[in-house]
Amino acid sequence: MVLTTCSIVIGRCLAIGGAMFLAAHSVVKAQDRLRTYVNPIDLPYRFQAPSMPFKTPRVPFREAADPTVVFFKGEYWLFASHSLGYWHSRTLDNWQFVKPSGYAVEKFAPTAVAMDGKLYLAVSEGVRQIWVSDDPGSGKWTVAADIPAGYQDPCLFLDTDGRLYMYDGLAPSGPLHVAELDRKTLLPLRKADIPQSRDKQHRGWEVPGDSNERVKYLSFVEGAWMTKYANRYYLEYSAPGTEFKTYANGLLTADNPMGPFTYQPYSPFAFKPTGFIAGAGHGSTFQGPRGDWWHVGTMTISVRHNFERRLGLFPTRFTASGELVTDTYLGDYPHYYGGSRGLTGWMLLSRGKAATASSFVDGFAPDRAADEDVRTWWSAKTGDPGEWFQLDLGARKTIQALQVNLADQDAVTVGEGDGGFRYEIEASTNGRTWRAIVPATATGRDAPHAYHVLARPTQARFVRIRNLHSPNGAKFSLYDLRVFGTAPIPLPSVVGGGSAQRDPTDPRHARLEWKAVKGADFYVVRLGTRVDLMTQNYQVYDKTALDVRSLDAGVPYVFTVDAVNERGIAKGRFVAEIR
Repeated sequence: MVLTTCSIVIGRCLAIGGAMFLAAHSVVKAQDRLRTYVNPIDLPYRFQAPSMPFKTPRVPFREAADPTVVFFKGEYWLFASHSLGYWHSRTLDNWQFVKPSGYAVEKFAPTAVAMDGKLYLAVSEGVRQIWVSDDPGSGKWTVAADIPAGYQDPCLFLDTDGRLYMYDGLAPSGPLHVAELDRKTLLPLRKADIPQSRDKQHRGWEVPGDSNERVKYLSFVEGAWMTKYANRYYLEYSAPGTEFKTYANGLLTADNPMGPFTYQPYSPFAFKPTGFIAGAGHGSTFQGPRGDWWHVGTMTISVRHNFERRLGLFPTRFTASGELVTDTYLGDYPHYYGGSRGLTGWMLLSRGKAATASSFVDGFAPDRAADEDVRTWWSAKTGDPGEWFQLDLGARKTIQALQVNLADQDAVTVGEGDGGFRYEIEASTNGRTWRAIVPATATGRDAPHAYHVLARPTQARFVRIRNLHSPNGAKFSLYDLRVFGTAPIPLPSVVGGGSAQRDPTDPRHARLEWKAVKGADFYVVRLGTRVDLMTQNYQVYDKTALDVRSLDAGVPYVFTVDAVNERGIAKGRFVAEIR
């Protein structure tokens, strides 16, 4: 697709309470328009083998998870579980793949650290080696050290004083661990447990389940990552399990890399339990090209296999008082890479819209590709050219971008895919006369979550995607065809108030309620431990109540409710207490 320069008017974003919200209008530069992204990250996620551990997959599935991003020799290096290799980029987009040799590539949770002009790498699953490369772009690695015992979900951390540490742990019981390593032998010099890394009885977000509802289940604590900021140590850890929508990151802090650590009660600092694709757990926090902080984390599908996962990128910051917070507000809507890194103001136009298709497999009807849920999908009966899927947006609207989430129905492959889907996306104002808005030349790469920003906004009521080629023996199928832009309607009314009732038998749980307002398609509940720290959020559809089970016992909270529609966001103007 040929992209031309243009200027558009969109909503300006303000940072309030840790989230980004649509406000007054301003002109956005052309380069900002094209420098946008949407989660999950647009990568060629690899197909996993039927021998994948822990659970036999019913069918092939794609995965990447447990990401580490490190800066080395002018580039960002992205390592992820079971991905046949890793990626690099100078700008956090246009990731280039490297297929390496010399280390245990197909293991979980690779970690890397830059030290002495080289990149050192370790992996999970108790592997008893650590590797090194001074040229990761070549893909060549050699053994740096043999170690007597391996690690689970390791994190290598080089302190500013030159001392090297390893954090690790992955289990349904017991704490995380830390060890100082000898820089030459990479063997432990001293070790310590981190008992503050687990407390399901008091921390609701550590309880398993898509809504933290499985109180009797064991909670997996894992995914350590260490960041040093302003001479303070911030240790991330993940719970309650990678297959749950509530997979999130809590935070411990200390004045020493070995502890003792203090739990931060505003945890989880990275939390995305709702939306098209949920989850923000096990990942890493790093500084981007302009010095801005980012968090890259694990997002869940977990239908074909527990480990069917994707990667998400989220703006992150340190507050003036030192809290580390991640912005997951509408975290799978288009965001800017630069500037405020906030929402573009392009709202979702496709949820719940009338969907038709050339054909469909029983149980995979067209409406499943318009339900804003990555765990359901539409599938045509074949992968033949000419299969199509169509949305009626209900009225003429302004389209800015599209995300094509391809579901690989009945694919038969392992490892790298045999190329990508080729398709054409067309738009129409009347359903009879069509014009291409994403031409076939812009498709064909292996991109199961392809993101297409249009060269210029277009007006349309109908959107249609036509298959030209399906790879890997797959049927033409879509998790969702997500259409972003705006509708010529008023903003929703403002939610004027709400109430909360905390469960006296389980203070990790509270029920929040509010009244419906005119023009709202759905609501976003924001909550936190302070008015300026409402960093947790839930998208709520088709109701005006929410059962929150992610609270910490003994901690007071506040919340508000935003109303959202296809024009934009009306921020809640009240703050209610949860006590």
